[in-house]
Amino acid sequence: MEQPEKEKGGVLTEFLVEDHRGLDGLFQTAVAHPGSIDDRSYTQFRAGLLRHIGMEEKILLPAAQRRRGGEPLPIAAKLRLDHGALASLLMPTPTASILATIQGILVAHNVLEEGADGLYETCDALAGPEAEPILAALRAAPEVTVMPYNDNPAVMNAVRRALERAGYHLREQHP
Repeated sequence: MEQPEKEKGGVLTEFLVEDHRGLDGLFQTAVAHPGSIDDRSYTQFRAGLLRHIGMEEKILLPAAQRRRGGEPLPIAAKLRLDHGALASLLMPTPTASILATIQGILVAHNVLEEGADGLYETCDALAGPEAEPILAALRAAPEVTVMPYNDNPAVMNAVRRALERAGYHLREQHP
């Protein structure tokens, strides 16, 4: 079904929303067959999500803070908690519970970033003439090499703590 024409966002919004769409596609491909995971797609998703988080944490949020005279965006703390929870979920071997939790967090998280007056629109508005150099830095962000899965019980404890700090918990259903 065709979506109604949406008002065009700024260059930062367009780039980052498109990156979200690519990540969503990789995730959906990875979980397309219940009971199994397409490891190649999931590995690309892991690397892509970590790169995306890095772009926001190292480029976008600091640029917004600079444009606000050193004051962080009010939403920055929540986004960082979500980023920490998501990154922790990428460490262990994916299970149905982990995948459902990732999907649930991303649904809520993406609204904070893509929604009206969300992170991306706010950053576009703040960036002004700095938008193009910020976009260039986002495009130049390095690829991320992902580590092998780590299923040590200490990792799962760290995952649970990161989720709790961000206001989430492990889900028990398949995405």
